[in-house]
Amino acid sequence: MPTFVYMTRCDGCGHCVDICPSDIMHIDKTYRRAMNIEPNMCWECYSCVKACPQNAIDARGYADFAPLGHSVRVRREEDKGMISWKIKFRDGREKDFVSPITTQPWGEKIPKLAETKVPDNEAVNSQHLYDEPRGLEIDGGLPTVSKDKFKQGVYY
Repeated sequence: MPTFVYMTRCDGCGHCVDICPSDIMHIDKTYRRAMNIEPNMCWECYSCVKACPQNAIDARGYADFAPLGHSVRVRREEDKGMISWKIKFRDGREKDFVSPITTQPWGEKIPKLAETKVPDNEAVNSQHLYDEPRGLEIDGGLPTVSKDKFKQGVYY
């Protein structure tokens, strides 16, 4: 489902317009409130939802984390460096999730990153994910399998 805007909460700041990758969030000229002008073109990336300082934008969550008949509230809390997700189920139960805002300087909002060294250019430009070689307990590159061994079903 695409995003939708609560007009009573929106103040027309335009943060959602600036961040929308598909350029479908616009400010209504009459009411000076945000609106999704092409709901069927929404990528459902939730960028606008997370960027809205008034928490005026909502979206229906996917069935893999919230079943039918639920509501999802997403709140960007800059002061805490977190994005909070609140899911309310049909039977009234609520589930809260938090994730760090990762668009901050290295180690500022995610404490464990402050304990590690800043990656050098080689690490940034490599194909590995952050800390992947150490996390997989391998010293050099990732293990490779020759075509002959692969055809024989030997993968190590």
